[in-house]
Amino acid sequence: MFDGNWRTAVNRGLDPIGAVLCRLGVSADGVTFFGIAMAAAAAVVIGRGQLILGLVFLILAGLSDALDGPIAKASGTSSVRGAFFDSVSDRVCDALLFGGLTWHLGSTEPGHIFMLPVALMGVSLLVSYQRAKAESLGLDAKGGLMERAERFVVLGAGLAFSFVLIPVLWAMLGLTAATAVHRFVKVWRQADSLHSV
Repeated sequence: MFDGNWRTAVNRGLDPIGAVLCRLGVSADGVTFFGIAMAAAAAVVIGRGQLILGLVFLILAGLSDALDGPIAKASGTSSVRGAFFDSVSDRVCDALLFGGLTWHLGSTEPGHIFMLPVALMGVSLLVSYQRAKAESLGLDAKGGLMERAERFVVLGAGLAFSFVLIPVLWAMLGLTAATAVHRFVKVWRQADSLHSV
């Protein structure tokens, strides 16, 4: 949903910030590495139950993810290698964050609810894979109610208000699963139309 409605406007707003950071000598790869470090820090503090501090690190990880592209654009270093690194780092950050949530729920909640973030990670990876595979085939798999940007925002709300964290994770799981189904149907129809031509 973010990609379809807000990505262009947000990038336009971040481009001047990227240009300033570029002039200060900040590299896109450095920002990407910083984002991974912030996600790792978020995972540790969330796992230890410090959810508000985890929210702070989550915001820093999200800002890093948003700024590495504008910095690369400003410095003229945008490349296939950079895009690959950015995509891989996104998956690493997601795994770290869901791992931290699993650790936290396993330490604080009874039963098997700690598997909820594991299920969410699996469906999130499926959503990302669908887009990557579709684009490698020349098809479009963007869109859906719960893409990565939305997951960051909704997870942030769950960390800020811990009493709704588990309901928030359930909602994220349902909406992410719906996004996976939406993308599958979208790509299936495109592929079917190409096959029938």
